[in-house]
Amino acid sequence: MDASNEHETGDLWVFGYGSLMWRPGFDVLERVPARLIGLHRALCVLSYVHRGTPEKPGLVLGLDRGGMCRGIAYRVAAAKREKTIAYLRGREQVTSVYLETMRRIELEDEAHRQVRALTYIVDRGHVQYAGRLSIAESLHYVRQGHGRSGQNRDYVIETVRALEALGYPESDLHRIADGLKGGQESGISNQVSR
Repeated sequence: MDASNEHETGDLWVFGYGSLMWRPGFDVLERVPARLIGLHRALCVLSYVHRGTPEKPGLVLGLDRGGMCRGIAYRVAAAKREKTIAYLRGREQVTSVYLETMRRIELEDEAHRQVRALTYIVDRGHVQYAGRLSIAESLHYVRQGHGRSGQNRDYVIETVRALEALGYPESDLHRIADGLKGGQESGISNQVSR
């Protein structure tokens, strides 16, 4: 099945829950806070390319079973649909750790519109799926991770900043960001009341 519905001709919605929230990398017509029911954001993917290597994996976010995830929905013009899908596949599917799918999301605007959005969900059968890790295990991977897109710690800290800007508390992610502080990230823990 073609999960991205490339045969559709209308505008494309994309759901961002990690780095797409603070660095989408494609042109958008609309940016709206949104929520997805049935999946939650988790540091559950070992990064072999963008934030780590096979020898020293980093740890990045995936959508895993259960719960709810709040993020950002982007509306892309129909004319840029194919180009955006190609870009996202190049970015998200380097090692095919995610399943590309269309999922119903609710936009957190006045109308509470529901739309179908292109979404990347972790493949639990993939070798890079780390499952549920302790804070200490997560910190180990994030501290050692460095890949094509930079240091893993920057990815976590920027994601926490994006979540804070939206008013979305993520206790485990905030604890990991706090554990990464080397004095220069003092603003993160001061904004979080736990």
